[in-house]
Amino acid sequence: MFTKLYYKCLKLAAHKYSNYFLGAISFVESSFFPIPPDIMIAPMAIAKKRDYIKIFLIATIFSVLGGIFGYVIGAYFFDFAMYIVEFYNYEDKVVDIKDALSQGSGFYTWLAILFLAGFTPLPYKVFTIASGLISFNLFVFILISLISRGLRFFIISYLSSKFADSFNDYMNKYGQKWFSITGIAIVIIAFIFYFLVRTYD
Repeated sequence: MFTKLYYKCLKLAAHKYSNYFLGAISFVESSFFPIPPDIMIAPMAIAKKRDYIKIFLIATIFSVLGGIFGYVIGAYFFDFAMYIVEFYNYEDKVVDIKDALSQGSGFYTWLAILFLAGFTPLPYKVFTIASGLISFNLFVFILISLISRGLRFFIISYLSSKFADSFNDYMNKYGQKWFSITGIAIVIIAFIFYFLVRTYD
């Protein structure tokens, strides 16, 4: 089933209304759909090199809007939310984070996890829903989603427009590893910077 969905999304990238389809896929992927918008961003940016900024903005804006929808699912539709979380086997982790937040800790941990979910191959939809389940700060949630999703989609869109199929082939082989390492490095640098600032305050 996932393979059929993958190739269907790939075909939509070549459609004359591809921008609309990209927005739709970016939206639903952030709340329940299994296929990420990356598979549309790359071929669209290769075919429309001058539109790479527009492509990245569409994906980012609708992905964050979809993330807000996922947050609402988590906050108000518990049974459906838990079904999605359990499908990805993340229910224990969500409970642990919720307990930590209720005890006054865990905020920065979830902040880092949310960034990694938006930037790396982690299932972002699980963490948008989980953010609603644990009543995470909505403004912070939107801000981190904009940063993580925007950074990811900009990299894919820009480098696809710049290096075409050579970058696409590289990402197919090493993309998950590259984004994971980069995302973790960003989080570590952010924590180091945060603790240095606190030390000198």
